Amino acid sequence: MKHFAFLLLALCCGSLLAQNQPSKEAPKDQPAKPVLKITPGQVIIPFDRMQRPWGELISVDLATRTGKFRRENTDEVITFTAMPYAELLHHATHGDLQDFRVGERAIFRLHENEKGEWVWLTYIQDEMNMMNGHKEFYHVDKLDAAAGQIVVTQGSADKTYIREAGIVINTDKETRFWKNGEPAKFADIQLGDKLRTKTHGVGKGKVRVAWEVFLDEASLLKFQAEQKAVHAERIAEQGAPGYVDAVADGNLSLTLFNEGELQVKQIKAGKNVRIAPAGVDRKPTAEPITAQVKSVKMMGRQCKVELTVTSPTDKFKPTELARVWAVTE
Repeated sequence: MKHFAFLLLALCCGSLLAQNQPSKEAPKDQPAKPVLKITPGQVIIPFDRMQRPWGELISVDLATRTGKFRRENTDEVITFTAMPYAELLHHATHGDLQDFRVGERAIFRLHENEKGEWVWLTYIQDEMNMMNGHKEFYHVDKLDAAAGQIVVTQGSADKTYIREAGIVINTDKETRFWKNGEPAKFADIQLGDKLRTKTHGVGKGKVRVAWEVFLDEASLLKFQAEQKAVHAERIAEQGAPGYVDAVADGNLSLTLFNEGELQVKQIKAGKNVRIAPAGVDRKPTAEPITAQVKSVKMMGRQCKVELTVTSPTDKFKPTELARVWAVTE
């Protein structure tokens, strides 16, 4: 018994000593992990420190690329500034600020400024993009045609993963229903159906009202295809956006953003491009000049491009914006 008591005392003392020992430091030759911060002129997304609330879009100013949304869990109104490289995912593909309707529900990815305010925005992900990307659906549990309500469970196609149950989707006279890419109606919905939607808020709380209800995959894909065509035409006309990294001795270095990938795929070493400086609204501020591509290198989701320019480059400034067009021959 004395031996057992001595052993127990020894274990307790050992535990206390271990708790009071200083923690082991990382090897001195191992560099500390850099703290990522939003930095004007650089494509930086601090994934280790961000907020991604659902909210209802209140307003957008296209000239300053700022806006406001209401957090639907607190009703707090947030003012945001969209970074030039922000991913604006609309109808489950690339879009731009003008594609989003006031009132639309979406996920807003925010980061802190130097004052600790959550104002920098690096994506708006609409409801269609979120559900399509996560391969999730609204499984129909109840239908109330008189009230225009659909009660659903959100989860994977086979319901092996459930995100949330008891969600109420309201419909009204503005709601459009789609099946096989064609107009449908509320009565076409059956218990057990797998839906996706595009919804808006009502100015408070988590109430959601459907603008669009997709009864099948084909209908969502039709909207996605239409948005892809709109985006492709826009980028072809306005050019691929990006940052000017450096200007020196007739050379320009650029970082082109992911949203311009359709133009980027056409940019090849040895070929020509047209390039123009751009303002805060990302619109060209001068006539484009011609440059020759020295190199093209993908860096994650962005693209680094080195150009040789014979025309004056005084209008291009590091950290400022530019638009680039591939020259097809």
